[in-house]
Amino acid sequence: MALDRDLSSIQQARDLVEAAHRAQSVLATFSQEKIDSIVQTMAATALAHSERLAEMAVQETGFGIASDKVIKNTFAGKNVHEFFRSLRTVGVIRETPTLIEVADPRGVVCAIIPSTNPTSTAIFKALISIKSRNGVVMSPHPSAAGCIAETTRLMREAAEAAGLPPGAIGCLSIATLGGTEALMKHEKTAVILATGGTGLVRAAYSSGKPAFGVGPGNVPVLIERSADIPKAVADILAGKTFDNGTVCASEQAVVVEQHSDAEVRAQFQAQGGYFLGKEDAEKLAKVVVLPSRGLNAKIVGKSVKKIAEMAGISVPEGTRSLMVQLEGVGRDYPLSLEKLSPILAYYVVPDFKTGVERCVQILRYGGTGHSVGIHSQDRDKIREFGMRQPASRILVNTPTTHGAIGFSTELSPSMTLGCGSWGGNVTSDNISPLHLMDVKRIAFETFPVTRPTVKAPPPVKSSVVAAPVISVGQSAPRAVVHQVIPSATPALKTGTGSIDRNAIAALVDQFLSERKAKGPAPSKKVEPTPPPVAPPQPVAQPAPAAVPAPEPVAEKAVEFVCEDDVRRAMVAGRKILTDKKTIITPAARDLGREQNVFTGYADK
Repeated sequence: MALDRDLSSIQQARDLVEAAHRAQSVLATFSQEKIDSIVQTMAATALAHSERLAEMAVQETGFGIASDKVIKNTFAGKNVHEFFRSLRTVGVIRETPTLIEVADPRGVVCAIIPSTNPTSTAIFKALISIKSRNGVVMSPHPSAAGCIAETTRLMREAAEAAGLPPGAIGCLSIATLGGTEALMKHEKTAVILATGGTGLVRAAYSSGKPAFGVGPGNVPVLIERSADIPKAVADILAGKTFDNGTVCASEQAVVVEQHSDAEVRAQFQAQGGYFLGKEDAEKLAKVVVLPSRGLNAKIVGKSVKKIAEMAGISVPEGTRSLMVQLEGVGRDYPLSLEKLSPILAYYVVPDFKTGVERCVQILRYGGTGHSVGIHSQDRDKIREFGMRQPASRILVNTPTTHGAIGFSTELSPSMTLGCGSWGGNVTSDNISPLHLMDVKRIAFETFPVTRPTVKAPPPVKSSVVAAPVISVGQSAPRAVVHQVIPSATPALKTGTGSIDRNAIAALVDQFLSERKAKGPAPSKKVEPTPPPVAPPQPVAQPAPAAVPAPEPVAEKAVEFVCEDDVRRAMVAGRKILTDKKTIITPAARDLGREQNVFTGYADK
């Protein structure tokens, strides 16, 4: 039965791509005015149904808060649309006297939709695909297939009523891994927009198609001593608790200088942060992180109350976020990873420099390339902080959740955030319609490469001028013979007496070409007398340096590998033994394979 379902999903994926490809060939001929009219209708439809779609998402997935999902749906349908409303995506999009840029659509977009932000991501990807004249087929997460299908249906029907070719927007109703893979690898799929788990994003990149993927976001935030601390704490809690922490750009850890610790801690307690003791923190960690070191999906997007009940701990009424102070980052500190729930790790560091490094460590433990935040009034320190972080978005004095997606900053509004080469992504941009277009450029010459041809003057005969008459008493000089320039040589002066520079250039070219034809003049080679050579003396050879033997490979495969483990292995010159059960973070896998650190299953 499962096999039949997978085969049905694969066949449906093929049919949807074929239909979208046929429709897109018509869509590509539409004018800018017609495209904008269709997109306007789609956006209005999304806004009209944003509340119902938000409630459907919460009921189906169990993730998040309905009122917050309404804000995300509105952001995708309103902010995104208004930001790109005047963007030209048809024909000539830019022209100067020497350069003409022309937009072409990509074709069919495979849009992978996650369960954490299902309806808002579907709205977003449908809008930017049609705005750039592409067909789009949605591949929903199985646990959110119903609300994603309904979102797609509403936008498709509204768009087709406004003139969109039937089939240009599609959605898999039978969502399986086989169907998604068939959709990604179909010969008529042009580009993939992958938002989801690490495995799915990596599958998109290995499909052989151009892909825009999104990596995990283990986002740290530094509170520097000059910060407006009450506002900083309010911003962090606003971002962390928004939709119960399901946005990948939500804050995951707070880093505080020792100088400000007492005030920051007091502000968190006053605004709804609850610091757990050691025993409760250990109970929480066992619920949040599985024995395999992965995140427990059952706590994702759940409320503080629900998570506390699951962990068997009690928290005060009105608690907005659970706070756990940690002393390090990595597998020995389970709550230092991305939690996607209202839980914050809390670090105290001696100074700003140490705080900067702590944020780097947190990012590298599962969030490399995504986003990082800082609260400070010192612009020089903000700049220094940003230059040191391996992140695509450095958010300043704002909730990272809202800042990264362009809600509270001037970044392009987007529900798909690239993580750059740090996170194994093709771009560090906030994805937009610009990424779904090919731009061809018609370029005119602005710097001449070849000289214009010089017209030769009429031929002139050679003549000899007689020597001058010598007066009595003068010594007779040698006869002066003048050879007139050959007829093929251009005159060096114009009729006005000025120098003809083109003629000089032609003369030089002629001289060089004749010289090359004749070859260099022969010259007598004089061999120098070699100096006497002393007989060779024996030279003492240094003893070969001792080469340290490599460390033996561990006999037992490790359970978990992060980027720091790989770097330690590189320094020690040893291998890391892995098997099928080994959990490897994306950054660790990329670095380990590049440096040939793995042995066993991971090096295959």
